[in-house]
Amino acid sequence: MIKRPTLILNFGSQYVQLIARRVRELGVYSEIVPYHISHKEVRERNPYCLIFSGGPASVYEQDAPLPDPELYNLNIPILGICYGLQSIVHQLGGVVERSQKQEYGRAKLKVLKEDPLFEGLPKEFDVWMSHADKAVRLPEGFEALASSENSPYAVIRHRNKAIYGVQFHPEVAHTQYGKELLRNFLFKVAQAQRNWSMGNFVEEKIEEIKEEVKDAKVICALSGGVDSTVAALLTYRAIGNQLTCVFVNHGLLRKGEAEEVEGYFRRMELPFYRVDADGLFLERLRGVEDPEEKRRIVGHTFVEVFEREAQKSGAEFLLQGTLYPDVVESAGVPGAKVIKTHHNVGGLPERMRLRLLEPLRELFKDEVRQVGRLLGVPEELLMRHPFPGPGLAIRILGEVKGEDLEILREADHIFIEELKRWGLYNKVWQAFAVLLPVKSVGVMGDVRTYERVVGLRAVDSSDGMTADWSRLPYEFLDHVMRRIINEVEGINRVVYDVSSKPPATIEWE
Repeated sequence: MIKRPTLILNFGSQYVQLIARRVRELGVYSEIVPYHISHKEVRERNPYCLIFSGGPASVYEQDAPLPDPELYNLNIPILGICYGLQSIVHQLGGVVERSQKQEYGRAKLKVLKEDPLFEGLPKEFDVWMSHADKAVRLPEGFEALASSENSPYAVIRHRNKAIYGVQFHPEVAHTQYGKELLRNFLFKVAQAQRNWSMGNFVEEKIEEIKEEVKDAKVICALSGGVDSTVAALLTYRAIGNQLTCVFVNHGLLRKGEAEEVEGYFRRMELPFYRVDADGLFLERLRGVEDPEEKRRIVGHTFVEVFEREAQKSGAEFLLQGTLYPDVVESAGVPGAKVIKTHHNVGGLPERMRLRLLEPLRELFKDEVRQVGRLLGVPEELLMRHPFPGPGLAIRILGEVKGEDLEILREADHIFIEELKRWGLYNKVWQAFAVLLPVKSVGVMGDVRTYERVVGLRAVDSSDGMTADWSRLPYEFLDHVMRRIINEVEGINRVVYDVSSKPPATIEWE
C-alpha cells in the first residue's frame, strides 16, 4: 500500500539516514530522495512535507547541489537543515558566506519569536552545529526565529509560507529537544498524519508477499543474523512451506555459533537445512592475506555453494534481508552515490537468475528488531551484535589458518561471555576479539614466552555509521585479560582498541 510520505532530499549529509529514522520514529513514513528530484515528481508523490538535508558543499560554489527552485511554489511545507537552510537562503535571494568563526559542536540556541516550531520548548537550549558557512542576509519575506552566538539566523521562516530553516542538526542526539522540534514541524506545521507503525507493516507485508509470490517457491540464505532471520520468519508467515532456508556453515563462525543458530531456527519452526562447507572455504583462503581478497573469496565461494542448493530447490524467488541503509549506500536510491556495495543488494540474483524478494528493504535496523519482536523472534537473537559476512576471516589479520581460528574463537568467547556476565553486552553496540599478526615476548611461570597478541574491540553507536570506543570498566578489562592469557594457549598479551570511527573503522579489516 502506497503511503503518503515525508520526502528527505539528500544533499550528501552523513546524517540523512538519521533524519529518515527520526521521522519514522514519530510515526510518519519517510523516504530519502535525490536532491534534484523534480517538482513534478514531488507533486505526484503528494508528500506531507519536504526536508532538505545537510551536506558538505557550499551553496555559492559552481555546480553546488541545489533543489528544483519550483519546489518553493508547490505550497508544501519545507524544513531546511544546515546546508538545507543555506540552499533556501541562496536560491530565494539571500546571501550565504564563509563564516569567519566556524561552528562545530554544541551551541546555545536563543528563541527570539514564538512559533509553532517551538511549541512546548524552552527559550534557550543546546543544539549541535556543524558548519563553516552561514547566512548573512535573509531573502525578502523571511525572518529570524532564533539565534546562536555565531549564527544570527540559526532558525528562520518565511512570513507567509511554511518554509523553515535550522542551521543546526535536530536529528542528532546531541541537540536538546531535537526530536520535539521535528515533531512540531511534522504535526503543527505540516499537519502530517501518523501512518507508520510496525504492526501495520507486518500485516500489510504478509499480504504483499502472498500476492507477489503466489504459488512459487522461495529460497533464503540464513546466516543467523537479525536481518535474514526476520525476513525468513515474515515470509514463512505468508507462504509457509513454499519457503526453503539454507544455512551455509563456512567454518568462519564463532565458538558454538552454528549449533546456537540452529537452535534458534528450530524454536521458531523455520524450515531449514545446514550445509557444511568449512573445508572448501579454508582451502580457498590458504595463503591469502589481503582483506579485500579474503572478502572476495568468501563471497564468491558462498555464491557457488548456495547456487548449487538453489538449483536443487526449483525456487523462482531469492529472499534477502536487504535493509534501507543497504539500498541507499549501494545507490539503490536514484541519485545517491555508491558508498559501498553490499553483498545482499547484488551479486546472487544476477548470477542465479532468480527474482528478488526483499520484504525489509524499507526498514532500518531498529525497525527490523521491532518487527522481529512482533513475530516472536527470541530477544537474545534480536540483540546479537553485528557479525560480518566473511566472519572470523577478517578478524584474523593476515592468512586464515585452522589453528588461528581456534585461538580466536576461544578468546572471543571469553570476551563475550564476560560482557554478558557483567551486564555489559547490551550496553555496547558491538564487541569482538581480533588476532593480530604479531608476537610478543612474555614471562609465564618464570619461563620466557614468544606468543600471539589479541586485540579487544568494543564500540558504542546508534547505527554503526559512526562509533566511539566503549569505556568499559578497568576491573572488567583486567579480568578478561587474565582469563584469556590463562585459558587460551598461544596468547601472552591482550590490548584494547580505543579508536573511534572515523578515522578508524569498527572492524580491523
